[in-house]
Amino acid sequence: MARRRTKAASFPVDHNDVELIRSGHPPRWKNPEPNGPYNLVVIGAGPAGLTAAREAAALGAKVALIERGLIGGARVNVGCIPSKSLTRTARLYADMRDAESFGGDTPDHLHVDFERAMMRMRQIRQRISRADSAATLVAEGIELYFGEARFAGQDTVTVAGRTLQFRKALVATGARPALPEVPGLAEAGYLSNETLFDLTKCPQRLLVIGGGPLGCETAQAFCLLGAKVILAQREPMFLPGEERDAAQILSDALAREGVEVRLNTEVVAVRRDGGKKLADLLRDDDTTTISVDEIVTGIGRSPNVDGLGLEAAGVAYDAAGIKVDDFLKTTNSRIYAAGDVCLAYKYTHTAEASARIVVQNALFLGRKRLSELVIPWCTYTDPEIAHVGLYPAAARQNGIPVKTYTVLMHDVARAVMDGEEEGFVKIHVREGSDTILGATVVASHAGEMINAVSLAIKSGMGLQALADVIHPFPTQAQGIKMAGDAYRRTQFTSSWRQATTRWLARSRR
Repeated sequence: MARRRTKAASFPVDHNDVELIRSGHPPRWKNPEPNGPYNLVVIGAGPAGLTAAREAAALGAKVALIERGLIGGARVNVGCIPSKSLTRTARLYADMRDAESFGGDTPDHLHVDFERAMMRMRQIRQRISRADSAATLVAEGIELYFGEARFAGQDTVTVAGRTLQFRKALVATGARPALPEVPGLAEAGYLSNETLFDLTKCPQRLLVIGGGPLGCETAQAFCLLGAKVILAQREPMFLPGEERDAAQILSDALAREGVEVRLNTEVVAVRRDGGKKLADLLRDDDTTTISVDEIVTGIGRSPNVDGLGLEAAGVAYDAAGIKVDDFLKTTNSRIYAAGDVCLAYKYTHTAEASARIVVQNALFLGRKRLSELVIPWCTYTDPEIAHVGLYPAAARQNGIPVKTYTVLMHDVARAVMDGEEEGFVKIHVREGSDTILGATVVASHAGEMINAVSLAIKSGMGLQALADVIHPFPTQAQGIKMAGDAYRRTQFTSSWRQATTRWLARSRR
């Protein structure tokens, strides 16, 4: 469920934000009058809620959708759309600084116009939000309510003084930024993804707490846009869940671009000093103090479960979110959950996929399982890091022997042409077969490249079949085919080669 930004004084920033609010939460909206029990009541109009409401309505269900903030959730308003729009502008400035590598001239005095970059982001956000406007949803047959939703019983929910009865309900309220337990941080003030995109001036010095995907993406983008960025990560490496060589490539890239990387470093205290913020950083029993203009937290997200009256509905939850089974059913058989409020993988695409499972299971007696999903993910730094399936360590822990086929991007012709040689393609298969267990891609377009492997795993294609797929030349996705070719060559055993040699020798007679 979308949350209003806490820095209300700076929102809306410009006319684009005014239009965003006008379409995503019309100021003079009048909620409809409930009309009989709904087939499905959806709480939260983020990616999971929108997907479920639209699919159910398209299939003929009577659907109510409740949202307390802006339609679109984090994805449109404070997440993927604004962050990746800003990343694209940051990459433009990186290319301009590196113009000589492409046969051009680097500008003598490159000026970063941060205000224009942010305006472009807001324009894009507002444009994309139109597809999810209140008017559009109503035209699709969805009854749209704005207000705080709260369960009043096993099969009823209240919103803005109205009581809605349902056959089935879906909780898709999403998650919010998790605040690290740093003394003084809340008092000194901080930015999260909910407030970061309200900035109109680039901070001169920026501290980013956390080396997960959000922290790394933010640190790189703001560094390229002109900020002096310090990235503090408690772990010895970024993205602790990823393969170590992938994280190392990213660490090197951030340092090369000017991010001050501080690994094994914990922020232990924050305080204000006039217009600045002082942060104490602890590493190996040694504490140093830095002065910054802004602090961004990027350590994770907490599920939005407060104030929903889940107890009244008999829905169990804990700090990790709403408890669901493999069919996404809660402890109340009438109520399901989807997206960030209940899933460990908090991605837009996972939220949408889980919502489709709910529509089938809740309304049409389906038996679709969450565990059957093939879920890729990507960290949108430069280079990007994308992954799908099992990591080798996890496979071996499960007693699965693994063989890895690796292609370095500097061996991929298009990557060389593009000046994007950093990274690799790794495809892991069950040893002795071509069954794909997982893959990691580190490349400038890794998020696009991983799709081929995801499709192969989902459809049961082996690495041999990937090798047989014809790719247009040149593309960076050729790296996927090259990994398949590497597997194919391993099938040329000595006995097989001897047989083919004898056959070819006879054909020359």
